[in-house]
Amino acid sequence: MQLGGKIRDLRQQYNLTQEELADRCELTKGYISQLENDLTSPSIATLVDILNALGTTLAEFFRENAEEKIVFTQDEYIEKRSDGMVWNWVIPNAQKNMMEPVLVELEAEASTQIDFPHDGEEFGYVLEGRIAIVCGGKAHIAKKGESFYFTANREHRIFNKGKGKAKFLWISTPPNF
Repeated sequence: MQLGGKIRDLRQQYNLTQEELADRCELTKGYISQLENDLTSPSIATLVDILNALGTTLAEFFRENAEEKIVFTQDEYIEKRSDGMVWNWVIPNAQKNMMEPVLVELEAEASTQIDFPHDGEEFGYVLEGRIAIVCGGKAHIAKKGESFYFTANREHRIFNKGKGKAKFLWISTPPNF
C-alpha cells in the first residue's frame, strides 16, 4: 500500500495544502511532503493525528475497497428453464444485494409458481407480451411497455395471458427468487 499517495489524495479531497495539514497536526510542511512521497514513515500516533485532521480513522484508511462491478454481460447471466419458463438472473449473486433483478420469459399459458407472502416489494417491467399479475387472488393485466409494483405481503404469481411469449424484468426486494 502506498501510504503517502493515500494521504495526499485525502488531503487534496479536503482542498488542504501541505502546510495547512502540517499546521493542523503540529508537524512541518517538509515532513508532510516526505510522507506523501514515501520518503519517511509516520509513527502510529502521528498517522492517527493526520487521519483525524483528514476526517478519517485507521480502520477506514486501511480498508481495501473491492472494485465494484457495474456492468454485467449476457455471458454472466445464470439461466434456469422449467415448465414453459426461462429465468435469467441478470446480476450474478444478487441474493446478497438489496434487490434481485430477474429476466423472466413465459410461454403462452405458463405461469410462475405461487410466491407466498414475505417482507419486501416487487417491481416489474413488461418487455414483450401481456401478463396477469395475481396478488391476493385479484388479477391485474400489464402489457408491453407497462410496469407493475406491489408489496409482497400477499400470495402472488404471474401468468402469461397472451398467445405468444411474454418477457418481463422482475425485481424483488429483498432478494427472493
